[in-house]
Amino acid sequence: MILTDTHSHLYADQFSEDIDQVMSRCLADGINRIFLPNIDESSIDSMLALEDSYPNTCFSMMGLHPCSVKENFEEQLATVRTWLDKKNFVAVGEIGIDLYWDKSLLSQQQEAFKCQIEWAKELGKPIIIHARDSFDEIFEIVDELNDDRLSGIFHCFTGTSEQAQKVIDYGNFWLGLGGVLTFKNSGLDKVVKDIDLKHLVLETDSPYLAPTPFRGKRNESSYLKLIAMKLAEIKGVTLEEVAEVTTANSKVIFGV
Repeated sequence: MILTDTHSHLYADQFSEDIDQVMSRCLADGINRIFLPNIDESSIDSMLALEDSYPNTCFSMMGLHPCSVKENFEEQLATVRTWLDKKNFVAVGEIGIDLYWDKSLLSQQQEAFKCQIEWAKELGKPIIIHARDSFDEIFEIVDELNDDRLSGIFHCFTGTSEQAQKVIDYGNFWLGLGGVLTFKNSGLDKVVKDIDLKHLVLETDSPYLAPTPFRGKRNESSYLKLIAMKLAEIKGVTLEEVAEVTTANSKVIFGV
């Protein structure tokens, strides 16, 4: 059984003391495909170092996280573009819009999001979308720029059934399900119950959003199995089927 974590920040400082043990736990539980989204220029070196240490397991992306979009975002984007031109990353991400912490930089986030979408289409790469308190704003831009060259994942999907259907209707996007699926009152179980597995992928967003029973503690990619088990329970299928279909979906998305 092979499980795929499509979104994990295992290169973060929270893992600096025990990353090898963390990776050993992942491999022991069958999580041997882990995709690493970039945050900003400060995370690039550690992300690439982890990929170099585990080249057959970890696969890096390149992008500017919306929470790192500041007044000088054009300079930050220039760094992203430089890296995209010199290394074959598996995706452009994570990118998007986050209005949870700060709404004052919405226009800059929108511009950065549009720019990176265009780069992804130019390079033939999927995008990993961060959408927090911003589905309407995200949809407006994807509606404008979507074509047969655009694909990717709506990372950490926690939206409504209607929003899930809109993502699916784009045709080349998948819903990323993480630890929130295991939270007792999230309501996400009801949203995904009737969604075909072919539209879903799994993720942890480590070190954040640890699933039950580790909620509130440091998350790690080995906990992906708990999310997969919950999805299997909701869908009334085996863990092996969840692993097989979601991993197959990740291969379509990333080409890895």
